[in-house]
Amino acid sequence: MIIKEKNDDDVLKVNCNKEGLEKASQIVSQGGIVIFPTDTVYGIGCNPYNKESVEKIYKIKSRDIMKLLPVLTYSIETAEKIVEFDQFTKKIVKKFWPGPLTVILKVTDKKIKESLNLENKIAIRIPDHKCTLELLKKCNFLVGTSANISGNLPYTDPEECLKNLENYDIFVDGGIITSKGESTIIEIENEKIKIIREGSLTEDEILQS
Repeated sequence: MIIKEKNDDDVLKVNCNKEGLEKASQIVSQGGIVIFPTDTVYGIGCNPYNKESVEKIYKIKSRDIMKLLPVLTYSIETAEKIVEFDQFTKKIVKKFWPGPLTVILKVTDKKIKESLNLENKIAIRIPDHKCTLELLKKCNFLVGTSANISGNLPYTDPEECLKNLENYDIFVDGGIITSKGESTIIEIENEKIKIIREGSLTEDEILQS
């Protein structure tokens, strides 16, 4: 498995095509770490069921272990395999998924709960990016956090991302990402929406749904 070193031109970099995504999904299934484009910023991820890989993400990002990692998937039906929706929440996500909305939901999958060190809830979303969705169809789920050192701004330029991160296994190049910023994170209780982090979707846009 090829591991990136800083300023190493031999990093395993692939394009967002059938061959590249097949290679990326193989590496993820073997416990590898992937950087990939999303509709908001470049993300870094792994198989969320692989505890060792999850720990690597924390180390690469210098992320506080108490900050839980979100998960990406490609359909509401797939999400329902690990989380519980009520009708109000499902109505919201049907409007904004795929898109820049992360929702905190009750986790029902014991294995993913253990590997991600969760208590009762998980943050999940479906990104609106063709390349990422194709990768997710091969992987079902990916840890999907921004590809940056914690505290630094996330990257939308692949070259900047390549220069500033190391110790991952494969980089899926989707070109420069044009977006309004990171996803908005919400939690819904008793049909009331609580904004945890306002990103590219505003509170008004969500409430108007």
